[in-house]
Amino acid sequence: MSNTLAEFKNLVGTKFEMYNSLFTSLPFHKVEKTGILLSLFLLHCEEGFRNNQSPAEIIDSFFRQYTNYVSSKEQIDLLFRFIQYSERQVVLFDALEDAAFGSTHDMDGSGTLKQLQTEVIQTNSQQQLAEKLKDFSVRLVLTAHPNQFYPSAVLGIIHDLGKALQKDDTVLVNTYLQQLGKTPFFKKEKPSPYDEAVNLIWFLENVFYHSAGHILSFLNSEFPDAVTEENQLIRMGFWPGGDRDGNPFVKADTTLKVAEALRQSIIKCYYMEVRLLKGRLTFQGVDTLLASLEDRLYKNLFIPGYKAYLSKDEIKATLIEIRDILIAKHNSLFLSKVNNLLDKVNLFGLFFASLDVRQDSSVHRDLVAIIAEKTKVLPKNYKNLSEESKIQLLQAIDSLVVDTDLDKETFDTLLSIRTIQRFNGPEGCHRYIISHTTSALDVMEVYALCLMAGWKKAELNIDFVPLFETIGDLRSAAKVMSILYQNDSYLNHLKRRNNAQTIMLGFSDGTKDGGYLMANWSIYKAKEELTRISKEHGIEVVFFDGRGGPPARGGGKTHQFYASMGKNIANKEIQLTIQGQTISSNFGTRASARFNMEQLMHSGISNALFSLRSSTMSSSEEELIQELAEESYQAFSLLKNNPDFLEYLNFASPLRYYAEANIGSRPSKRKAGKLNLNDLRAVPYVGAWSQLKQNIPGYFGVGIAFEKLDSEGKWGDIMNLYKQSLYFRTLMGNCEMAMSKCFFPLTSYLSKHPKYGVLWNLFYEEFERTKKYIFLLTGKSELMADRETDQLSIRMRQRIELPLITIQQYALTMIREKGNKASDSPEVKVFEKLVMRCSFGIINAERNSA
Repeated sequence: MSNTLAEFKNLVGTKFEMYNSLFTSLPFHKVEKTGILLSLFLLHCEEGFRNNQSPAEIIDSFFRQYTNYVSSKEQIDLLFRFIQYSERQVVLFDALEDAAFGSTHDMDGSGTLKQLQTEVIQTNSQQQLAEKLKDFSVRLVLTAHPNQFYPSAVLGIIHDLGKALQKDDTVLVNTYLQQLGKTPFFKKEKPSPYDEAVNLIWFLENVFYHSAGHILSFLNSEFPDAVTEENQLIRMGFWPGGDRDGNPFVKADTTLKVAEALRQSIIKCYYMEVRLLKGRLTFQGVDTLLASLEDRLYKNLFIPGYKAYLSKDEIKATLIEIRDILIAKHNSLFLSKVNNLLDKVNLFGLFFASLDVRQDSSVHRDLVAIIAEKTKVLPKNYKNLSEESKIQLLQAIDSLVVDTDLDKETFDTLLSIRTIQRFNGPEGCHRYIISHTTSALDVMEVYALCLMAGWKKAELNIDFVPLFETIGDLRSAAKVMSILYQNDSYLNHLKRRNNAQTIMLGFSDGTKDGGYLMANWSIYKAKEELTRISKEHGIEVVFFDGRGGPPARGGGKTHQFYASMGKNIANKEIQLTIQGQTISSNFGTRASARFNMEQLMHSGISNALFSLRSSTMSSSEEELIQELAEESYQAFSLLKNNPDFLEYLNFASPLRYYAEANIGSRPSKRKAGKLNLNDLRAVPYVGAWSQLKQNIPGYFGVGIAFEKLDSEGKWGDIMNLYKQSLYFRTLMGNCEMAMSKCFFPLTSYLSKHPKYGVLWNLFYEEFERTKKYIFLLTGKSELMADRETDQLSIRMRQRIELPLITIQQYALTMIREKGNKASDSPEVKVFEKLVMRCSFGIINAERNSA
């Protein structure tokens, strides 16, 4: 048994059993009886699924054997208490894992900056490191997707509970468990985009501010000549309040309000730190400078309407003056504390996190058509012109659209970028992401709209970021960018923007469109082509990955993904979205955030320094993955085009209840009307498969592809590919994670369904087929056998959530039985509430399922 596994069993497993028993002594109505019955119910569920019983049969037999409840009201009341109890068990487990993170992970081991330090010293690579750090950075972009199913009050309790658990303060733990018992776990109203922003700003203030500062201090102390002020090694990005793609509730005033909240938040962080510094730097000549800085920060923070805005340069100048006095007159006492704050000011400025604006290309297309129709800025026949002619007209625009009421919201949004840059600095908001980019015209339309809004070409300090997601869009991405690079106006714009082009590649729609293997491989190939094309035109390309929590959205072991990129893929920067529960599970504490940021930094730096990129795949290896991807794509295309595919998901899962769960401001579909795959958003799509315990987007088609190539005598080649390619191993490892969270006995009752039984059996056969080939590849007889701690964590979480998934499927069965007769009946409403309430605990227990 490894040390980390032993630590996990001791600090998480054993302590969970101990503290879980405290729940039974909480002084609340019927809690003790609930705890005992829930333990029996869990065992009853496990036995029932072993005996191939349905959730409805399991619950019916449980009530008969273990209770004297005969009325529906008594039974439903107990099920709701089970849900409340299980939700709190998940919180306890989350808090224990967070508290134990430093002990269950080697904070100075593989993939950390401490290891990087050792490698650099051993190989005498200090000069190469300094060269790499001149323009390398990691940008973590917190997205507007639901960051948790927990309300903010519960997140706060988890944070405090984790601290109490670290100290083994049983009295305090008991108090927080009582607080949990009284705190609601569901939101009565949908959060606004501003609410979502405030929830994520909590992580910026309490986690990222400190973790990023720690990392910079370490690098500065160990490699003082390699870290410069000119390049920010860690950059934070932010989508809540800026991402309006499919979210009608994000307006220009929301964007401005969120930008102001970010500014206020970072000033508050500086103010608190300056106050602490005042207690240490009590020396002559330094104390007055600190007092003056504290006063300016205070006034900016607390006095409404205070107009004397502080600038980043003013704060820096004061800290540099303090630093110089400490060195000259006070033996450099507490110099490290001043340097640490200076690092943070260089990193976060007065913007904290750069606010990205994102909108769908169709919105710009429609607006430009209206402008052509109703103004003289573009000719009336614009709509009928070729793409090339349209681009020629758009790039020549030098006049404002006077009547911005044609689409006031879009123009106000563009103007808000300028306002944010004035108050928060140029980095406060400088990227416009264009969703569903299919052509060069999609980018040039936004460029032209900026000119129509009053920007001068020479002053246009916005980076236009095309987002390619579907398989077709990824395949044509290089052609689109080639057209843009050959456009003089756009090329001149890039020259003013440091000759760099950021391109976003998204997983969610790619996986919906092409399945797991093809989505991942299409992104890899697009990166190769885009790197080549950009290099030909003398452009530095930066890839921004729309990676999410679960493997179906590009998640999993992200640092391995970056370490596995070949040398023919640009790696100047690592940029990725952090979304779903990944924000709190991977970056929820200072220790976990520091560890995971270091892993990303190490993968990018060591890849360049130590020739790891020689692991670039050969042409024959690429051809083999291409074959696998094509076979997988065909299988997935057949599935998604099956008219019963989405109907099955809607029938068997809680998909239709996502919009009512009040977990996020964004609608669950892009457009109203009949359910279709294109308009269905990724969070409810992937999350519904996750709650169904089938995780189809994370592996379907993989087994079919393996079987096909095996029948052609190519299995030996696939085995060699697995041994040689870190990229392929990472793909398969993340696929294993998706499969580890499956539990087909939950829905095996559907195998005989007259309409959906065929699909259920198809999914189950593919799961078993893929598992068989994964075992052949890994030489193991269990999924994730080489990641024992992660494997144990998943198993323990699955036991906690088993009652929840059983109750949810039972409730869905009852709704289907009773709903046809009286869908608005009070009885059906109660079962619908059961479904939604179970969702919170299930998704939270999964950690990276949405």
